[in-house]
Order: sequence, then structure tokens, then C-alpha cells
Amino acid sequence: MNKALFLDRDGIINIDHGYVYQQQDFEFAEGIFELCQHAAKLGYLLIVITNQSGIARGKYSESDFHALTQWMKTEFSQHHCSITDVYFCPHHPTKGKGQYLKACECRKPKPGMILNAAKAHNINLKQSVFIGDKISDMQAAESAGIHNRILVASHYDDYQQITAHRISNIGQASAFID
Repeated sequence: MNKALFLDRDGIINIDHGYVYQQQDFEFAEGIFELCQHAAKLGYLLIVITNQSGIARGKYSESDFHALTQWMKTEFSQHHCSITDVYFCPHHPTKGKGQYLKACECRKPKPGMILNAAKAHNINLKQSVFIGDKISDMQAAESAGIHNRILVASHYDDYQQITAHRISNIGQASAFID
């Protein structure tokens, strides 16, 4: 079985400027490439798990998201680390429009995206790591059975509700990945 480094996108891979869907607004977080290179050398698959309520709210399209994702994956490749896969939830249970107004199993804090990735890529979740900046990230990881959870301090309240390694920036995460 494989092990994976699961990464939230906004706030972990890139600076969370709110509803980022264009290259010019996508600012990589300092240390993200070095962290991913470290994890890849240790045999981790790199998998992005991201809620994208901007799609549900009509702020951008799934096509916009896919175009930005392809660009992001190319940038990672140019930094000598490859993203194995990207899972996204385009739904929102109360603010979604049309087909995107939906309470689903994929939107974090539900573990659907993680479980789908584990099945598709033969991942041992107990040997995997999840890095996020919100409690909903940690809740999804915990529900999926990921024990090694890393919460990066952000502008979102923590309330110490869940067990996780707490760090102030992504550069500190390598210490918890072995």
C-alpha cells in the first residue's frame, strides 16, 4: 500500500486570498515546494484535497478550476515534485447555486475526498499525513483514519477542538513527516 501527503490547497499550497481561480492571484506559500520534495523523497504520494465553494457560489467555473489546477501541477513539476492527484468539492450546502446546492459526502469536514483518493491510489491512511489550515481539514482527516494531522496556524479559529500538530508555517511541517 502507498502512503500519501494530503494537502489542503488554499492556505497551504497557496496564500488564501479568497476564491482564487486565476494564475495572477495564485501565490505559492513559502516552503511548499521544499516540503513536497521532502515528502516525495520519503515515498509519499502528493494529493490535494480542496473544498471549492467558489464554484458553488458562481464565482468561477469548474473549467476555471481545472485550468488553474493544471497550471499548479506544472509549477510543481518544475520544482521537481509531482502532484499525484487533485480532489475537489464544488458543492455548498446552503450557498450553492443550481446543481451545486448540495449537502454531500465530499465537502470537508466529511472524509469523502480522502476516502476516494485512498481507494483510487491504494493508500494506507494510517501511514499518511494531512496538512490543513482549518478545523474542517482536521475533522475530515480524523474521520478518514489519518492519525498524523498537521494544522497550520491561520486566520481561522482553532479552539483546540481536535488533536493535531500545530505549526505556525508550512516550513515547520517536515519535522512531522517521516
